[in-house]
Amino acid sequence: MLDIKKIRADFDGVAAKLETRGVKKETLQELHDLDVRRRELIVQSENLKKKRNTVSDEIAGIKREKGDASEKIAAMKQVSEDIKVIDAALADIEEKLTAYTTTLPNLPHDDVPVGEDEDDNVEIRRIGQTPEFSFEPKAHWELGESLGILDWERGGKVSGSRFLFYKGAGARLERAVYNFMLDEHAKEGYTEMIPPYIVNQDSMFGTGQYPKFKEDTFELNDDRGLVLIPTAEVPLTNYYRGEILDNTELPVYFTAMSPSFRSEAGSAGRDTRGLIRLHQFHKVEMV
Repeated sequence: MLDIKKIRADFDGVAAKLETRGVKKETLQELHDLDVRRRELIVQSENLKKKRNTVSDEIAGIKREKGDASEKIAAMKQVSEDIKVIDAALADIEEKLTAYTTTLPNLPHDDVPVGEDEDDNVEIRRIGQTPEFSFEPKAHWELGESLGILDWERGGKVSGSRFLFYKGAGARLERAVYNFMLDEHAKEGYTEMIPPYIVNQDSMFGTGQYPKFKEDTFELNDDRGLVLIPTAEVPLTNYYRGEILDNTELPVYFTAMSPSFRSEAGSAGRDTRGLIRLHQFHKVEMV
């Protein structure tokens, strides 16, 4: 989430960078104006509360002297009503500001090329040689089916589209890759974890999944607000949420293999075949 102080200090610079990510300057201006109004209301509220405290002390003094404090009491009631109105407006602005700040993307690095999609990416370097074949190579889903290690047809029968069975050597290969990667990360000092596969919405917000990717998640159909994890990054990153670690405890490295669940609502019509956009898949995560 962008620091509002940075937006205040360098509005035009932030606006220019966000425009390269599809955010209109008018949107940032609306946020800026709300922030200005918020700070004005905070000052008004604090001044009125200070006045209320002063009047309250005056009322107490008058009552001690057995005097008539009715005018002061009426004035204090009006001040209290004014505070309620201002605080209600402030709460409304806070909600709107949160809606803005939680959906703004991060600022891109100066070296990042500006473009609409992956076709505008710039190749920085290439590792190894691109293989050349004397025949037309098959797609991975064709190879998986012909080898009898991937079964989309029965996955669809059992669960619907974007599901599959890993079968025989396919299942063993997948398990072997998980074990290999977990062992490699453990050698590098990562602590292996088996995290919860269901998390609360605060955890989804804490890793930036909510609100931006809310439509791509599977939520439990009850009143607890729980969500199937889209990646082990969510529970791992939230492991220390709300805690302050001592420097002697750092750095912390976690790794975990978990299922990931994604509705892929935002990818309709794209990558409908193969392993790229499944509703359920396993992967090893590093945090």
